[in-house]
Amino acid sequence: MTIKGIGTDLLDQRRVSSVFDKQGERFAQRILTVDELAVWASRDQSINYLAKRFAAKEAVAKALGTGIAKGIGFQQMEISSDDAGKPVVALTGQALIRAKELGGGQVMLSLSDEGDMILAFAVLS
Repeated sequence: MTIKGIGTDLLDQRRVSSVFDKQGERFAQRILTVDELAVWASRDQSINYLAKRFAAKEAVAKALGTGIAKGIGFQQMEISSDDAGKPVVALTGQALIRAKELGGGQVMLSLSDEGDMILAFAVLS
């Protein structure tokens, strides 16, 4: 395995809670894909779920070498979980094109939280 990019994000979920309090569901709709929104709704609009997806997508965008910019947005990254609970990343649009330009085909993601802090670490290989 050759590493093509790495990205990390450390987030205090209270920041996400504050933005959500001001913007409401518009904020969630900007960050989450349709499928992620359905999971979020089934979890009573959990701030932890929303914050983890935000941090994960920031880390993935950094692994792509762009951050959330240059045509790469939150909607082009979907974070789900496999049967064991491991995060799984699916890229579409410009995010997928960028990954291929870098010679990457897989994004591995680790998510962790302690109290209000969330850590996301992504590796593009």
